[in-house]
Amino acid sequence: MPRVGVLAGHWALLNQSVDWKGAEYLQVRRVRDLVGSSHMETWKLFEPLGIALGLGLLVGMQRQRTDSRIAGIRTFPLITLLGSLCALLAQSYGGWVLGVGLGGMSLLILVGNLSARRVDDEAPGVTTEAAMLVLFVVGACLMAGYTAVAITVGGAVAVLLHLKPEMHALAAKIGDRDFKAVMQFTLISLVILPVLPNRSFGPYGVLNPHKIWWMVVLIVGISLGGYLMYRFAGTRLGTLASGVLGGLVSSTATTVSLSRRTRKAAGTEGMVAMVILTASAIVFVRLALVIAATAPAFLPAALIPLGAMFGVLAVLGLLLWRGQKDQPTPVLEQENPTELQPALVFALLYALVLVGIAAAKEYFGQRGLYAMAVISGLTDMDAITLSVIQMVNDGRVGQETGWRLILVASMSNLVFKGAMVAILGTRALLKRITLAFLVSLGVGAGLLWAIS
Repeated sequence: MPRVGVLAGHWALLNQSVDWKGAEYLQVRRVRDLVGSSHMETWKLFEPLGIALGLGLLVGMQRQRTDSRIAGIRTFPLITLLGSLCALLAQSYGGWVLGVGLGGMSLLILVGNLSARRVDDEAPGVTTEAAMLVLFVVGACLMAGYTAVAITVGGAVAVLLHLKPEMHALAAKIGDRDFKAVMQFTLISLVILPVLPNRSFGPYGVLNPHKIWWMVVLIVGISLGGYLMYRFAGTRLGTLASGVLGGLVSSTATTVSLSRRTRKAAGTEGMVAMVILTASAIVFVRLALVIAATAPAFLPAALIPLGAMFGVLAVLGLLLWRGQKDQPTPVLEQENPTELQPALVFALLYALVLVGIAAAKEYFGQRGLYAMAVISGLTDMDAITLSVIQMVNDGRVGQETGWRLILVASMSNLVFKGAMVAILGTRALLKRITLAFLVSLGVGAGLLWAIS
C-alpha cells in the first residue's frame, strides 16, 4: 500500500509536463494505470470486509437473543473482521500473523470464560466459543478469496445455533434402531467406499469395485432418507405421504407388506391400493433422481417416458384416494435399508446385471438387452437402471435404447408387483390393482411404440 503514495507523487510531477510524446507518454500511461489499479485493489478489499461484518452481525444477533455471556451482537462482527484483517496482513508478512490472531482469540475466550465463572458457577457450554473460532476462520477465508465457502459456513453456523431446541429434540427422538441406520450408512459410504480400487476387473471389463459400491451408496442413501422421514413422521403425514415415502424406500417391499395386511384387515383395500399406486409412481421419480446424479446428459431423453409413467400412476392413485379419504392410514413396516448384508447382496446383483447385460449385448444384440431388462426388473429396478446408465455413459448403447430398457424393466416390475398382490392380498385389492396396472402397462407400451 505505501507504493500508492509514491506513485501518486510521480503522477503529479508527470502531470506538470506538457510535452507528452513517444517514450515519455508511454511511461506516463504506465504510471497512471498502476496508480489506478492500486486504487481499485484498495476498494476491492472492502467487499470481503463488508461480508465479514454482515456474517458477524448475523451470528452475533442470534447469540444476543440467547443472552450469551461472552459474545453477542458487537463481539462477533469484531471477530470476523479480525480474521479478515489477519488474513490480509498474512499476505504481506506471512502466515504467522493468522496463527497469532487465532492464538489471541483463544486467549480472549479463556479470559472471558474465567470472568464469567466468577459471576456464575454453572458449568458453561462451548458452543459460543466454538462459533467464535469458526467465525474468525470465516473472516480469514473471505479475505483469501473463498467467498462462497465462507458465506455458506457462516450461514450454516447461524442456522445451527438458532435450531438448538429442534436439534436437541431430534437427538432425543432418535432411537437405537435409527442411530444404527445412520452409523451403518457411515460405514458404507465413508469407510468402505474410499478403500475400494477404482479400476475395472472381470469379464468384459465392466466390474469396477469403486463404481459399483458408489452406486450402492447412492441407492442406500435415497432409501435411508425415505426410511428416516417415515420413522420420524409416521402416519401423521397421511396416506399420500406414506405412499411417497414407501416408494423412496422400496415400492416392492411396500406392496408385499400391505398386500399381506389386507388379509387381516378387511375393508382397507381401497386405501392400500392407493398407497401401492403412489409408491409405484414415486419409483419413476426415484429413477429420475438416480439418472440426474449419475448421468445428467441422459436425463432429458429419459424424462418424457418416466414422467408419463409417473403421471398415469399418480392420477390413478389420486382417484382412489378421493374415494377412500375416511379410511385409516395403513402402517408400513419398513426394514432398515443400511444393513450391510442387503448392501452386499445389491452390490452382487448389480455386478451380475452388469456382466449379464454385457454378455447379452455381445451374443444376442438388442434382443438380449431387452430380455435382461425384463428379468432384472422383476424384483429390483435399481440394478438394471444403474447398469443401463453405465452403458449409456460408456457409449455402448444410445440414449433412446437406454430409456427403452429402463421402461421395459419398470413394466416388468409392475407385473411382478401385481403377482405379489394376487398371491398375498385379497381379491378386492387385486381387482383395484389389476385395472390400474393394466392401464399403466398400456401407457408404457404406447410410449415404446410412439416415441422414436
